[in-house]
Amino acid sequence: MKLKKKLTIFLSGVVALALLVGCQSNKMSQTNDQANEQQQSDNEVSNSLGKTLIVYYSATGNTKEVADMIAKETDGTLFEIEPKNPYSDEDLNYSDDNSRVTREYNNENARNIELISTTVDNWDSYDTVFIGYPIWWGIAAWPIDNFIKGNDFSDKTVIPFCTSSSSGLGDSGELLEQMAGSGNWKEGQRFNSGVSSSDVQNWLNELK
Repeated sequence: MKLKKKLTIFLSGVVALALLVGCQSNKMSQTNDQANEQQQSDNEVSNSLGKTLIVYYSATGNTKEVADMIAKETDGTLFEIEPKNPYSDEDLNYSDDNSRVTREYNNENARNIELISTTVDNWDSYDTVFIGYPIWWGIAAWPIDNFIKGNDFSDKTVIPFCTSSSSGLGDSGELLEQMAGSGNWKEGQRFNSGVSSSDVQNWLNELK
């Protein structure tokens, strides 16, 4: 009887172990399937957009975060727009009437921001160009203006995106399109600060 009882306990343990291994195997299989589906989705986005460039100006880091996500999902190349005279935290104090950004807003002639570079290597090779910027007073932050004016967007699909804590995309994309005077501009997208990678991925999937 003791031997039979021990045998029963042993067999029960074997069955339990087999069930545990089976569950772990199923979980691993599901994880691999999900990873494969994500990779397939990323490849579909990349293929539909062609060779992709992500151009962005980021004042506080929020736009850069979104640009990095787009680059990862599209296997795109990043190009950061950098003013020769960078904006400090004090410069970006919108509530201060004497801050740099407020003075520039009030004086359109002061918005001609000199950039370190407007030249992208192998510019002609890109099929799709994302243009990213924060929203300042309802329009695209003007440090990107000279980049837009300094490049020919002919034969390119151009997709604007912006970051803002409250303001929407507004007419910022249309105004940039008018400024560029060339390119096939698409409707843009606005993101909150702290946007998730899944939100960016869902938007990119809609562009396929």
